[in-house]
Parts: sequence; structure tokens; C-alpha cells
Amino acid sequence: MELQERKMKILQAIIRNYLETGEPVGSRTISKLADMSLSSATIRNEMADLEEMGLIMQPHTSAGRIPTDAGYRVYVDDMLRSERTRVQEMQDILVEKQDRLENLLQQVAKLLAANTNYASMISAPVVKKNKIKFIQLSQIDTQNILAVVVIEGNLVRNTMIRTDEVLDAKTLLKLNMLLNNSLCGLSVDEISLGLIAQIRQQAEEHSEIVGKVIDSAAEAIHPDENPRIYTSGATNIFKYPELSGDSASRLISDFEEKEALGSIVQEQLSQEPGTGIQVYIGNEMPMASMQDCSVVTATYDLGGGMKGTVGVIGPKRMDYDKVVGVLQKIMTQLDTIYDK
Repeated sequence: MELQERKMKILQAIIRNYLETGEPVGSRTISKLADMSLSSATIRNEMADLEEMGLIMQPHTSAGRIPTDAGYRVYVDDMLRSERTRVQEMQDILVEKQDRLENLLQQVAKLLAANTNYASMISAPVVKKNKIKFIQLSQIDTQNILAVVVIEGNLVRNTMIRTDEVLDAKTLLKLNMLLNNSLCGLSVDEISLGLIAQIRQQAEEHSEIVGKVIDSAAEAIHPDENPRIYTSGATNIFKYPELSGDSASRLISDFEEKEALGSIVQEQLSQEPGTGIQVYIGNEMPMASMQDCSVVTATYDLGGGMKGTVGVIGPKRMDYDKVVGVLQKIMTQLDTIYDK
């Protein structure tokens, strides 16, 4: 069923308000919405038309309206059309940001919060068997050399190395070739003490600098047990009365501290491959601050063993279908970008 733009806007407002409150929605409530520049009289007329069309109904006299099954169907069909557009927008944004993983993850968290209207989180990918892809040394000034270590998945680690000598271009090229020929393709377990001694010997008078670079590279590829977590939409928590007061304060605190979120990440990453999306409701969460909530999590896989956790935190009455759908789309877009 195709609706005029104004009728669709009012139907959407009724359904969204009803999903949030569980109460019949009146014309005055709709007229107070920031994006609804219509009078109460106009809204009442449109609501009467929607009722005649069988899209909304009045549960009892003097009450507001609630959606019917047909109303939900029109709303969902329109949502799916809009979702396809939003998915394309997500893909455009993610492709643009793929060379800067931090910005990418922050954007994903924002998109997830915006599309679900709940709080969201996403962890940086963890790789159990990181391998060195590329090393680049650059002289920054007379006292500092920048060591850029690129590991699988195009993750970049930068380390500033203090030095008392200035290396000319020829020496930097020699050291870069030595390090890359010796270390590229190796994991931390494969960098033995014997190999380190051999590289330092070949570096001759620059042995100390090379040793610091190797230490930096080893640290960069060492498995991260506490991955960085990006969050968004924490203020959405205040939209739900059952999460107000102390519950909201504890949740906000956990979002800032991220320790509890780290537990969620480790729990999800410990799941067997193929487990898929997990839903934790109320006291199924070990953290006291989240026992009034539902948490929906999934593992995204960028290939090469790079895995992270993406999740949504909201009230127990969250729109599970929508949340699961958005999570699946997010993971699909991440997988597409990294071309598993």
C-alpha cells in the first residue's frame, strides 16, 4: 500500500511512539514532535483517514490510536525500503573509511546507535596470530626515528624511537630492507632470540636502533587481550523509563570505564565459530549494571584471524528483530570491505 508522505509520516510517528511507550498515541503527542510541523486538527484528520484505511485503531473511546497488523505491514515494508538505502549509505561510509580502522569503528558504532536508537559498542579486531606485513623507518628530527609497523589487516602501529644519531637516506634504506627481509610474514612466536641476534649483527653500528624497532614490532603483533572499545548512543539509555535513575548512571559509568564492556567482548570472542548472534536478557548478564537490560552481540570477522565484537545495549523490550537485522547488515558490510 502506497501512502502519501504526510500520512506515512504520521503512521511512522504513531508506531514509533507506541513501540517506545506501549500506550495509545493521541494527536497532541504527535503534534509535539520536533519534525512534525502540523496542527493537531490536521493530524486528527489524517489519523481518521488512517483508521478508515485499517492501519490504526482506537482500542477504546477517548483513547489514542494504536497500529493494526496492516499498519505494521505498511510500516515494515517502508522500513525495509529505507533500510536498503541506509545499507548503501553504510557501505559508502565504510568504504571511505576502510584505510583508517579507528575512524571506521567509530563510524560503525554511531551508525549502529542511530539505526537502533539504543546504545552501541564495537571492539577493535583481535588477532591471535598477528603477522608483520611491512616496516618503515623515517627520521623525524635529530633525536627521533618513527617506526611504522603494519600488520595483517592493515592495522598500523607507530612508535617513536629516541636516538643520538641522524641516519642518512642510504642508511635508512639499508635498515628498512634488513628489517623487512628478515621479519615480514612472521608472527611473534616466530621471532626467535637467534633471529634477533642475527638481525642486530647485520645492522652493525645501528644494532641498538634495530633492537628497539624489533621490540616495537613484537609489541605491535602481540595478541591484545584488552582491545580498544568504541561506543556510541549512551544518552539513548535515558529514553527508556525502566533504565532511568541509578540504572542509567551505572550503565553510563560502564560505558565510560569500558571494563564491563570488555567482559562482553571476551565472552563473545570465546564462542565457538559459527555461533552467530547472541542475545543476553536481564540476569543472564554477569554485570549488575546490565541486569535491567538486554544485550545483543555478534562477532565480525575481517579475515586473517581478525575478529571483534559488535553489540547493542537497550531495555528488555528492545526491538530484537530490528537490532538483529542491523547487526547482520553491519557485519556483511565489514566483511565486504575486507574481502575475506
